Amino acid sequence: MTTAFALSPTAVADGFRLESFAEIGSTNQLALERARQGDPGRLWLVTGHQTGGRGRRGRPWEGRPGNLAATLLIRPTVALAVSASLGFVAALALRDALLAVVPKGAFAVAPDGGDLVRGGRFALKWPNDVLADGAKLSGILLETAWVGAEDLAVAIGIGVNVVDHPRGTPYPATDLSAMGCDCSAGDLFFALSDAFVDNLRLWRAGQGLSAIRDRWLEGAAGLGSQVAVDTGGTIVRGVFETIDADCHLVIRSEDGAATRIAAGDVHFGAVASVRA
Repeated sequence: MTTAFALSPTAVADGFRLESFAEIGSTNQLALERARQGDPGRLWLVTGHQTGGRGRRGRPWEGRPGNLAATLLIRPTVALAVSASLGFVAALALRDALLAVVPKGAFAVAPDGGDLVRGGRFALKWPNDVLADGAKLSGILLETAWVGAEDLAVAIGIGVNVVDHPRGTPYPATDLSAMGCDCSAGDLFFALSDAFVDNLRLWRAGQGLSAIRDRWLEGAAGLGSQVAVDTGGTIVRGVFETIDADCHLVIRSEDGAATRIAAGDVHFGAVASVRA
């Protein structure tokens, strides 16, 4: 059965457009192709079955039928470094959408067949995940391309486990159906398209980044706790203190030194306590 997707009236009024597909390889890849063909942006590419999705560092993102894969193509007139903050805009929009379609406190998480734990908190894991009571529910991937000499295209890819989730992962994972949420990929996308309008307005081409940062910290996972960050060969350990003005992770080590991290994989709890 093909999922029906539609933009919210607010998104339509704000100039967003939609292309939906029964099945597609990669919504991010198609978005950048559209940009090279001259698309002006504000274009959503959405499917309920992505067969060639990718996560950070080229990892495969399992796109099972009924889950949500959506990419927003935008053409911001900002520096490349500023465009990276759109991942935080996306995380906030997705969290807002989840809060709109899932009644507060109405879900329970049982990752990989464990006991149900009733909760209701969606949290933001730096830099690009949305968690449901500690279990991974979604991932966000930004990809950029220069179109011509100076025109920037940004593909904001969002994958959400709606009806199924990967098993055997090194971290807990879940999906909306397993949480007891009666929500389709179409329902969630409608809310996401609506929430993106407000969060992009708040971002204001990077001028509102401090407000985005403040909102993100309000929903941050692991703030004030011990974390270990794999930066690609080096493990940084300490307390997750904050994110700075550029949304870099700030870790405070035992000796009081602060380390700012622009990219890496964050681990909480027992994993963070294991020596590298």
